Amino acid sequence: MDIRLPKRIDGREPDVLEESRQITIIGANGSGKSRFCSQLVEELGDKAYRISALKSMFPSTNSQVLPGSIEEMFNRMNEANPQVKNYAETEFDKLFYVMLNDELRELMNFKAHKLMGEQMEFPKTKLDVTVKKWQEVFPKNKVLRENGKLMFTSEGFEDKYPLRRLSDGEKSVLYYIGAVQYAMPDAAILVDDPETFIHSSIMRTLWNILEQMRPDCTFIYNTHDVEFASSRTDNQCVWVKAFDPEAMAWDYEVMSSSRDLDIAMLDLLGSRKPVLFVEGDEKHSIDSRLYPLIFPEYTIKPLGSCNKVIETVRSFGDLKGFHQLESRGIVDRDRRSDPEVEYLRNKNILVPNVAEVENLFMLEGVIRAVARYKRRNENLVFPKVKRRVIDMFTRELKQQALMHVRHRVKRDVEVRIDQKFRNISALEEHMVELVSEINPRGMYDQLCREFHTYEDNEDYASILKVYNQKLMIGESNVAVLCGYKNKEDYIRGVLNILKSNNAEGHKIRAAIKECFEIEA
Repeated sequence: MDIRLPKRIDGREPDVLEESRQITIIGANGSGKSRFCSQLVEELGDKAYRISALKSMFPSTNSQVLPGSIEEMFNRMNEANPQVKNYAETEFDKLFYVMLNDELRELMNFKAHKLMGEQMEFPKTKLDVTVKKWQEVFPKNKVLRENGKLMFTSEGFEDKYPLRRLSDGEKSVLYYIGAVQYAMPDAAILVDDPETFIHSSIMRTLWNILEQMRPDCTFIYNTHDVEFASSRTDNQCVWVKAFDPEAMAWDYEVMSSSRDLDIAMLDLLGSRKPVLFVEGDEKHSIDSRLYPLIFPEYTIKPLGSCNKVIETVRSFGDLKGFHQLESRGIVDRDRRSDPEVEYLRNKNILVPNVAEVENLFMLEGVIRAVARYKRRNENLVFPKVKRRVIDMFTRELKQQALMHVRHRVKRDVEVRIDQKFRNISALEEHMVELVSEINPRGMYDQLCREFHTYEDNEDYASILKVYNQKLMIGESNVAVLCGYKNKEDYIRGVLNILKSNNAEGHKIRAAIKECFEIEA
């Protein structure tokens, strides 16, 4: 089906999505996305079929009844059967009334043909299809028919329960399977918030089944679920940016899935803040817990690995024609050399002057602020922590130098080997020469001398810059000295101080921003 999109703010001709099978509408809150979808329904006319599991669960307050909708079918059946009036309030109940009415009509028709001696196959009703497909989504659940009622049970349980005792997610799946069967031929099925009530583990399965059931239809999803939007294989994504209510026109962009848009980008199109991509995950990493408190002016998006952060910042920048958001990234310094760090900073990647994110909690300014907040003597606490960290570093100095050498050698080999060779002998000769050219022993000796200088000068800041040791917070005893039980308690304490936004919170934020060479 060809879908003509609503009017544009800039006066350009509206886009026409040709032969579309899947369309995803996304946009920030307040961008006019819901009005955009409503306008789309108006322009589609009698081909529009709008469904929503969320709205189906509650009594309808909408006086407008769309042609071909479940509401209209319910009203028509009620009018055709004045002897048996049904007063169902929700669309969910009305859908089941319609299905049961169809079931009864099919069975009566079958009985009439049998009584006349005619051969006829037992009818397969929409209710039959709904039950079968529902059990495909929930294979451990069973549907029974008893005394004209649907009863449900789970594998391994004898208890049977009626429709009303299903979970909202189970009801939503029933609703969608039943509802799509009643869409008119070649319809544009507009689904509002398809992710509501439905667990992410079954989202893809459910909508794959529904799309296969109605290959004649175009599915238009008004969604906030990023993973679901990216799972639609023939998807065309429409990003709604802004709405002019007087002109009834929108600012929007059409993004083809062929551009392999990153999931993170789809997620962040709903935000109007600049974007800061970080390492780790959304639930467990320190990065995702700390950086929103340090950089509240950004939308923070964890991406996992440092390589993913670097690549996404580059890709996001390449797609500036589709969005106006500024994007940056943060990666740990780890064992990167100064030239590597400078290169990343020039590419909009922030790199702190500490080895890893845990070291930010060990900054002198942070420790002193936490000690003051906990009414400890900062001039006693910090020197003790500093001494412990220096002693730890001294014990591991050679091992730390070796790990730095390993990183640099790996990096140099990757760069030097990335060239063309006329034959295998040339490659072998080049490999033999690499050891003397890179000189790992000389690199190691130089790093040991630098590290010994940090030790001798008690240069705490430089040690944090090169020292990768995730046990540092625990073994430095900073938590106990500041009045906390353990490492996790100390980290939570720092985060809570930042959240409270008091004087010490401002000091902690300033110390961490300074570590990124950013003015507070």
